[in-house]
Amino acid sequence: MKQFFRSYYLTPRVYGGLGVLIAIFILAYVVPWLFYPAEILTYLFLVAIVGDSLVLFLNKKGITAERICAEKFSNGDENLVKLVLESRFNFPVQATVYDELPEQFQIRDHQFHTALKPLEPIELSYNLRPVKRGSYQFGIINVLVVSPAGLVRRRFQLGTERAIAVYPSFVQMRKYELLAISNQLKEFGVKKIRRIGNNMEFEQIKNYVSGDDYRKVNWKATARKGHLMVNQYQEEKSQQVYSVIDKGRVMQQPFEGLSLLDYSVNSSLAISNIALKKGDKAGIVTFQDKVNSMLPASNRNMQLNLILEHLYKQKTAYKESDFSRLYITLKRKVNQRALVLLYTNFESLSSMRRQLPSMRKIAQQHLLVCIFFENTEVDGLINTSANDIEDVYTKGIAEQLVFEKKQIVKELKSHGIHTILTPPKELSVNTINKYLELKSRGLI
Repeated sequence: MKQFFRSYYLTPRVYGGLGVLIAIFILAYVVPWLFYPAEILTYLFLVAIVGDSLVLFLNKKGITAERICAEKFSNGDENLVKLVLESRFNFPVQATVYDELPEQFQIRDHQFHTALKPLEPIELSYNLRPVKRGSYQFGIINVLVVSPAGLVRRRFQLGTERAIAVYPSFVQMRKYELLAISNQLKEFGVKKIRRIGNNMEFEQIKNYVSGDDYRKVNWKATARKGHLMVNQYQEEKSQQVYSVIDKGRVMQQPFEGLSLLDYSVNSSLAISNIALKKGDKAGIVTFQDKVNSMLPASNRNMQLNLILEHLYKQKTAYKESDFSRLYITLKRKVNQRALVLLYTNFESLSSMRRQLPSMRKIAQQHLLVCIFFENTEVDGLINTSANDIEDVYTKGIAEQLVFEKKQIVKELKSHGIHTILTPPKELSVNTINKYLELKSRGLI
């Protein structure tokens, strides 16, 4: 009985009808002959409500619903969710569907209005874009069905609660992987560079074509074949590539919902995948006030899955970052020269100079690339017009901040540290570009 009353609702049409009946009864005090018609209408109205209720509640399994979605969502990307509904009633019904979304989305008015025909499944779909990694809990599916006369609504609570894990952006990772395989990286701004002969690892002997380096002519093969043959070299493989992620407070700043930390996590997954496809070894290091975790670089078959799980579990308190501890860890545990992609952020020259001694020490042992972010909101202020003195000051401060970022790049380069200053949205593209450039130049 309790379950019945929890699922039983009267529609606004009923309250409107009751209002009309009350008005007729009040009017009957002035016009007495209206009393009996009002009484008859009341009984008919009650019979209609009871009949409508019986039609709606006699069928215990009037509606079925199922939520279909992936077990893992990709952070920062649109993830498809489908709802499949079917009516077991013998008549068409109008339904309002409420899917209980995870609390992280803070969406309280997510609903669909649809018509359901007997035994004809329909599919409703929508997209969700999470901006934080972790576990997301879906609730049940609530379906409110209106009776044929529109007097009663019945609530069905369908489906089951379900937890979804939101992982670093594997959609972005797959996109760049597919583009690399199909040689379409240029369409997304990624420059695939190949300079034959500049690197040290022998690949094959091939026929000479116009433009080949004559210094690479293989004279023995030429004598055997009777025409010019040249040695072809390829990029060296099995080099170590470490994505080092600063989890300090400088990475807390959001951009389009995602923090700089999550942009760095997504980019680390994408570049690790490309490095593994190139035959290199990929590893992960995370730090803030101390080094929190380290996944040694490897190119074993399960390495990409290990990297994905490693990045998924990363949590932070956004403390002050200690670059000296990072240097000590890399010195002790990374004995071979490696490419170190350091994801961090600097807003001023003074903050960079505090960390510069440790970065210079790292750069002496490894090929260090310091990756930090443009403040796109500040960049937007520069292009606005100044209408009063306050706008002039605001624009001047914005220009000073942008200039200081460029000075940071210049000073890091003067100490032999490679840099990437990038908008958050273009982080993965620019990082892959830099990796391919360094690899093509044989610097790794």
